[in-house]
Amino acid sequence: MTRNQITHHLTDALLMAYSAGSLPEAFNLTVATHLSMCDECRARAAAFDAVGGAMIEETQTAEMAQDSLAATIALIRAGKPQREAPAQRTGIFPAPLRDYVGGDLAAVRWRPVGMGVKQAILPTSRAATARLLYIPAGAAVPDHGHRGTELTLVLQGAFCDQVARFGPGDIEVANEDLDHTPVAEIGADCICLAATDAPLRFRALMPRIAQPFLRI
Repeated sequence: MTRNQITHHLTDALLMAYSAGSLPEAFNLTVATHLSMCDECRARAAAFDAVGGAMIEETQTAEMAQDSLAATIALIRAGKPQREAPAQRTGIFPAPLRDYVGGDLAAVRWRPVGMGVKQAILPTSRAATARLLYIPAGAAVPDHGHRGTELTLVLQGAFCDQVARFGPGDIEVANEDLDHTPVAEIGADCICLAATDAPLRFRALMPRIAQPFLRI
């Protein structure tokens, strides 16, 4: 799927929070990964950055010590030398996500969660959780609702739920009002990056029993 085929985008509220630096790390990762895939959202994020910069320019400046510049330069010189960024590699993971995974799809350590679905929890702060999801073509994620916000970004394949169809680059923003059963499309296994700031709300007994162990 090319970038101009992305039809499901981030909300203004999420883009403003990302620009302001107020999102939890897991949400920052998901937003940054989507921005690397979506020209439209990246342009909107740049507009919010510009507004934030204008607001900063209008605020009062803080007094600084006379040696603050010299101290900053000394810290920079004492730091580790920066390596040149590696050339763009082929694969399904955009650069922001590859940094967290430590590579592309082959570097992921999947753990089964049932019905062929697998997940890999990524290291982020405790304020929210980021995970990679592998859903075999034609398989479904158990019916669930939300106690908070869930962002689901499609990296490969596609899924459909009660809202719409979501393909590569599309992001679904779900909240407490949505109960859904995502189903991976036939034809290709679906791989997603999902971020949640609260446990999901499952209807079926077995997912509820497994929930504490799977951290979902």
